[in-house]
Amino acid sequence: MIAAEATAAVLRDLFDLRGTRAVVTGAASGLGLAFSEILADCGAAVMMADIRGDDELASAAAPLAARGCEVRTCTCDVAHEGSVGRLFEEARSAMGGVDVVFANAGITGGPGFLTPEGQLDTIDLEQWQRVIDVDMTGVMLTLRAAARLMKPQRRGRIVVTASIAGLAPEPFVGYSYVCAKAAVVNLVHQAALELAPHQVTVNAIAPGPFRTNIAGGRLHDEEAAKRWAATVPLGRMGQPSEIKGLALFLASPASAFMTGAVVPIDGGSVVAGKPIMTADR
Repeated sequence: MIAAEATAAVLRDLFDLRGTRAVVTGAASGLGLAFSEILADCGAAVMMADIRGDDELASAAAPLAARGCEVRTCTCDVAHEGSVGRLFEEARSAMGGVDVVFANAGITGGPGFLTPEGQLDTIDLEQWQRVIDVDMTGVMLTLRAAARLMKPQRRGRIVVTASIAGLAPEPFVGYSYVCAKAAVVNLVHQAALELAPHQVTVNAIAPGPFRTNIAGGRLHDEEAAKRWAATVPLGRMGQPSEIKGLALFLASPASAFMTGAVVPIDGGSVVAGKPIMTADR
């Protein structure tokens, strides 16, 4: 009994988020929903934001509210400065401040160069710009809004969803996504240095292939899943629930002395490396 009580006390000190106020973008499904779930289940008040609108957000938040979690929702397009500003003003007004931010919202850049439509000479500039606006500028706008609230209070944790596609070439995904995620990695490094004197940490999660609704749900297709699984040493794609432990660690007191890190969670893909593939292989 004494050991059990001691264990519980240690876990509370490290991972208890009661009293924490959090914002999660891209929260209606996939990794964003997983982040929202683990934060709320560990006691945080969570503002769930997504571009998909009130109905989908309400549906995503309902199970959390039903089990007694404190959750709110807000429609937000992270690519628009005013929309991000309204999100954080609503979070500040409703919760009294913001302590944890997950800058997670993102969209696909389409197929990679293994298919003709994903090759360099067929890049569509309109699609390119939309991905850059959401996956890079959207992260910057979210970090900027978070910093404006966190710097004066001299505390905060920011967690960015990067990608292993930002760490190494990834033939399966489009140029715009690879470039945006690579930029996000450097944004995390830069912001971590700036905000460290204010006791605000900035870290990134770099997922490998997870079964989410990105790319129009293409990753739920069994053939696509098999192709991705073949690149992963553990031999399968990840499930959103498997990212919750890392998310909790980065949001909690357990990571207090950690900033500027980009942590792959990818079944071993980065350490294994990937062969450079061509369209005819």
